[in-house]
Amino acid sequence: MKRVKMIVAYDGTNYCGWQLQNNGVTIEEVLNKALTDLLKEPVAVIGASRTDSGVHSEGNVAVFDTENRMPADKICFALNQRLPDDIRVLQSEEVSPDYHPRKQNCVKTYEYRIMNRKIEIPTMRLYSYFCYFPLDVELMKKGAAYLVGEHDFKSFCTARGQAEETVRTIYSLDVEKSGDLITLRIKGSGFLYNMVRIIAGTLMKVGMGVYPPGHVEKILDARDRNEAGPKAAAKGLTLMSLEYEKELEQEIKGENKEWSYTLSQEEIVSKGKARLIIHRCREEDFERLLIRVVHQAVRNGAGTVYVKDEENAERIISGKSYGFYVFHSSDEEQGWYVTQK
Repeated sequence: MKRVKMIVAYDGTNYCGWQLQNNGVTIEEVLNKALTDLLKEPVAVIGASRTDSGVHSEGNVAVFDTENRMPADKICFALNQRLPDDIRVLQSEEVSPDYHPRKQNCVKTYEYRIMNRKIEIPTMRLYSYFCYFPLDVELMKKGAAYLVGEHDFKSFCTARGQAEETVRTIYSLDVEKSGDLITLRIKGSGFLYNMVRIIAGTLMKVGMGVYPPGHVEKILDARDRNEAGPKAAAKGLTLMSLEYEKELEQEIKGENKEWSYTLSQEEIVSKGKARLIIHRCREEDFERLLIRVVHQAVRNGAGTVYVKDEENAERIISGKSYGFYVFHSSDEEQGWYVTQK
């Protein structure tokens, strides 16, 4: 048995998104059928990003397991002969059996394209959103700047049934114009449901002059979906790439108006230890921050996490557990509290 990783590109126009559904054909369904036919065994792919209906991709990632002896790097060529013209596997390779595309640290890059002119161009209609009203790109850039960094993006996601951590990190958000085409290019640690499309809809409101750029910060602070702009159409969105972390970051910093922390991961590989220093944090965000960052350290390989709260150490041992984690005073180092997974 071997695990094969694929990079998948597709035109999402004719599909009901990536994930298997009862109401229409999906990318996952087509790949499963083509791989099953090719390899003569049941195959079920696991995708990294479950894009919505109508969303496109130039670099989604998926894996599957197979006992077939066909070389992994040759599978893409044979598979493409069985796929429709709007789906292509750009690359295939063997990876370790425990590799999972949704359980690896990575940077996701999306682009949202807006055709901004008086009359729509027919050849662009499937791959960009048509906006008749003139958009001020400089205002959109100023509004976008408020979204860069680690924030609670609750205002910029469509709520789902289950509770979901809404803090994400945006590394960059560029707004560029070439002719009549405006492109929003956004890189992040991950994205909430409909997050990029709601950001695009909000920044278009800024470009129209409906919101001043500074209003984007107020939307963030509100943590209320009703305060943000509309969700932009799916056809303008393309998943460009997923860049997976090759080496564990030695240090992760998170800072905004509400909190500031440093997570040291230098000893994870050698000793299975990580250290989290919380420099400051609003009381209402403290528990979520503690759970979120400790969980990240554990997911990255830490068996033990040392924590220090520079504002108020008593918050860590307030007599209750935090998620799956129960803290106690460190016997080794004064001022630190320790938990084990």
